Amino acid sequence: MNPQSRGRLLLVPNALDLGHDALPIEEVLPLAVLRRAAAVTHWVVEDARSARAFLKRVAAHAPLALPLQQQSIQVLPRPPKGRPGAAGAGGAAGATGATGAANTKHPALDDWAALLAPALQGHDLGLLSEAGLPAVADPGSALVGAAHRAGIAVLPLAGPSSLMLALAASGLEGNRFAFVGYLPQDAAARMARLRELEAHSRRAQETQIVIETPYRNQALFASMLASLAPTTRVAVACGLTLPAGYCRMASVADWQAAPAALPDRVPAVFCFQA
Repeated sequence: MNPQSRGRLLLVPNALDLGHDALPIEEVLPLAVLRRAAAVTHWVVEDARSARAFLKRVAAHAPLALPLQQQSIQVLPRPPKGRPGAAGAGGAAGATGATGAANTKHPALDDWAALLAPALQGHDLGLLSEAGLPAVADPGSALVGAAHRAGIAVLPLAGPSSLMLALAASGLEGNRFAFVGYLPQDAAARMARLRELEAHSRRAQETQIVIETPYRNQALFASMLASLAPTTRVAVACGLTLPAGYCRMASVADWQAAPAALPDRVPAVFCFQA
């Protein structure tokens, strides 16, 4: 097939309010992005229900090219926990997993070909995460890789990433940073990993970015205060773009002097630099 006759894979950003009262979507996404999303009729998504909710919000600002019930919505296969891309942080705003994906095996090449079929047939194909930018701390990155291998053009659209918003608001090193994702759930292993990352941060002068499922926010934060050096700086960004969202940065010693209670239902991003 002539590459010029193929559609594109559009990386369509979502708002960061999954699981909360919906924000006016035009306050988070540019109108041009909403119009682009309204023109797409074929989708690969983390969760079909939340994708339909997203399209309803889009339709309030730009008419959909096809009625919602006629849209083609395929659910992205999800790799097993522990594999790269299994985090599903969706720009880290929601560490909630996709409820629509039942696959437990790593997707085979045929799975990607089936998902990309609309683009190979000439349709633009939208990739949508549950929150934030698709393919960033998100299982959609594997589909993007498959699109490149198939010769399908990939077009990212502008939208929020809680990882980058947290880093920008942290006041920590923004030229050298690493997104580490989730840390071990075992307390001892988690503290050992934090010390390892802290040592690397000190050597490289590099900010480390980690996330956790919201109900474990406090456990991760407590581990950070117990294992990191008093002078290490830690930034906690909670619910960015939400009305009550915030980012606070202080040294471990200062955090210990004024402990913070973190919400257990609001996603958080943790940045630290030794």
